[in-house]
Amino acid sequence: MDPDGRKSCQTGRDDLPRHVAIIMDGNGRWAEKRGLPRSAGHKQGVETVRRIVRAAGELGVEYLTLYSFSSENWSRPEAEISELFSLLRMFIRKDLADLHKNNVRVRIIGNRDGVPDDICVLLDEAESLTEQNSGQTLVVAFNYGSRSEIVGAARLFAEQVAAGKLSPAVINESLFSSLLDTRDIPDPDLLIRTSGEIRLSNFLLWQLAYAEMLFVDCLWPDFSKEELEKALQTYATRTRKFGGLAVETGS
Repeated sequence: MDPDGRKSCQTGRDDLPRHVAIIMDGNGRWAEKRGLPRSAGHKQGVETVRRIVRAAGELGVEYLTLYSFSSENWSRPEAEISELFSLLRMFIRKDLADLHKNNVRVRIIGNRDGVPDDICVLLDEAESLTEQNSGQTLVVAFNYGSRSEIVGAARLFAEQVAAGKLSPAVINESLFSSLLDTRDIPDPDLLIRTSGEIRLSNFLLWQLAYAEMLFVDCLWPDFSKEELEKALQTYATRTRKFGGLAVETGS
């Protein structure tokens, strides 16, 4: 453990990404490969969420963002959406107390429009209960779409300019970021997408501008602490430039 109390992974503290974002993909294919209904893949995916949240905390990742339900997922069959919502209800009711006990702060990003009222209540409860926690921050992207998030921020700016409260000349990247769902959350250092797909799927398009990206073949239900450790070790080999001169991730 580091002097400041943060646990280190094998790569060493200087190599550790502060914020890891994950697109959890492959639940359906995992189930289909086993001749199971897609719902079985989603249930196993929830078990993986529990495992990876715990592992990320043990490895010293301060912020973990999980893409749990996109704004485009509403196009899926109604029965599958209902199953996903049921699993979310079960996860919050079963795991929130443990997350709180372990000093995890929960943040929810995304649009609440169209989300069932009881789920909105649970999401609010998760945030309010853990608001003062000072350990790992778990960010859940639920009913989230990055383009909608960016348009919403631009709309707020336009309204303030139209009302004479803001001059267009003062708008900059920092001010724009302050109107996004992720305000007060550092941008991800590392993005991981499971299942072998190589695309962002409308996820954190603004925030991932300088993130290192890793696309792994492992399906989400099979993703383990060992897979996460391998991803962190790969991150440690990358050279980050941020549009300028090289910045070594290692010590």
